[in-house]
Amino acid sequence: MRARQVIIMAMTGTTFVACTAAAADASVIPQAPSPAPVPPTVPTASADAARPVLGNLAFLGAAFNAALRSAYAKTAPAKTAQAKTAQAKTAQAKTAQAKTTPAKTKKAASMPSGVATATSFWDAQTASGRPMRYRTIASPYWPLGTRVRITYKKKSAIGVVDDFGPTEWAVAQHDIPAIVDVSERMMADLTGVASNTVHVRFQVLKWGKGGVYRHSGTGYKLAMGHR
Repeated sequence: MRARQVIIMAMTGTTFVACTAAAADASVIPQAPSPAPVPPTVPTASADAARPVLGNLAFLGAAFNAALRSAYAKTAPAKTAQAKTAQAKTAQAKTAQAKTTPAKTKKAASMPSGVATATSFWDAQTASGRPMRYRTIASPYWPLGTRVRITYKKKSAIGVVDDFGPTEWAVAQHDIPAIVDVSERMMADLTGVASNTVHVRFQVLKWGKGGVYRHSGTGYKLAMGHR
């Protein structure tokens, strides 16, 4: 029995010694170097990954251009129509002006004008009932209320027929019939002398609606613009 214990202890010690030796050998075996830390991988866009993005951008650009063309196609006809309408209105205005201008010119040309003798007067009582004033003129041939421009040399004044005169004998005694009397104030303004007899240029601007003293006489044709 004792001999068996001795054998077992001997075998146990041998095993312990062997394990201790193995551990010692393992402690002196050089260790392999640990691998260096690998930096984190940064994802990069490869050519294959960029193709979908570029494709999307191209699609969006084409869609935007198509939208612009569509919007222009919708607005262009409206702008063209507006331009045509404006041109039509301008053409109509020019046509209307072309039609009215000759009429105005014809009307202006048909109003009596010419050279006559003018005398001056001042009378507190006028045929129209209006008081005597600077613009008062008289004629036996023009209706009361007629507006006439009287020009002497380079000065002009516009008078209104408010009276009748001169008389027939006064009209006929001048080299050019005296078809108009002007107020002394107007005569003084035009010639520098209040009481005067001069040759003037007359132009009827607008016919009056009042009465007429004579429809014939020495200066009737001249007053009506007939030569």
